[in-house]
Amino acid sequence: MKRKLLIAIPVALIIICGALMFWYNDEPATFDPIEKARLHAEAHNHASVTGTATTAALIEVLDILLTKRGGYQSNDILPPWVFLDNVSAWEFGVLTQARDLARIMRNDFSRSQTQSKEDPDLALAEPLLHYSNDRWFPPDTEGRYKNGMKALESYLTRLGDPNQPDAQFYARADNLTDWFGLVEKRIGSLSQRLSASIGRERLNTDLAGDSAATQSTAAPGEVEVKTPWTQIDNVFYETRGTTWALIHFLKAMEVDFYEVLRKKNALVSFRQIIRELESTQEPLHAPMVLNGDQFGAFANHSLVMANYISRANAAIMDLRYLLQQG
Repeated sequence: MKRKLLIAIPVALIIICGALMFWYNDEPATFDPIEKARLHAEAHNHASVTGTATTAALIEVLDILLTKRGGYQSNDILPPWVFLDNVSAWEFGVLTQARDLARIMRNDFSRSQTQSKEDPDLALAEPLLHYSNDRWFPPDTEGRYKNGMKALESYLTRLGDPNQPDAQFYARADNLTDWFGLVEKRIGSLSQRLSASIGRERLNTDLAGDSAATQSTAAPGEVEVKTPWTQIDNVFYETRGTTWALIHFLKAMEVDFYEVLRKKNALVSFRQIIRELESTQEPLHAPMVLNGDQFGAFANHSLVMANYISRANAAIMDLRYLLQQG
């Protein structure tokens, strides 16, 4: 009897752990950031003004990051959460975009010029969101991020209060261009890492285009670019998290920057970027991220994902050029 119990208990634990892993290995669905901004304004009794949609979208993205099925998992050290590295990679992609937006809001969106005073709530929120994403020992990661959300809530409330004109959100073409420049670098890096799933030799173009350019140490003329096979699925899900967050931020910014985009005749180009990114959220109809050859018998999900975000990145480059024109 004791022998049967000794066998049954670990088997039952393995089954329970497997079931929980299946349940918690979940990506949240997209939401309507405009509707969320409206509901947020009603719940907190503040006006919907320029910047409301973008700020509310950032708050909602952070809230889902922390309260989705299984909660925030990047700093969990116990099973089954510790085994769900794909979820942690997704969370890191979302968090990276949230951090970038919080920083650009602090440094650009909320300031009329370089000599302007920074907003106190955004100055508090931005460093809190840059707190270590995998710390489990107090002070815990979730607590810092929640405090950052509270600071963003305070900024959003002040933004819609006509008696507090010091809280501002400047929807200008140069501000949007600066944010797009940051997004361009983020998804450009992800595109390279996804494409490197199969490994390839690349000519070193690091100093191309500038005859006077130098670098710290010498590098070979050809370099091998290859993502380790153990990291392929993590890069894939980090990209999914990145694009999931970007979709919501872009839809919100279409409202806040509508007049800027309309004047530049850039609305269609802007919406095309969203459409390209939405393609990255299609369900994965496979038990794992496949890494087949370029033209082999099996799919290579990383290359498919790289195609979508490369197209989005090219559209962002074109839109930045359009926004910079008079």
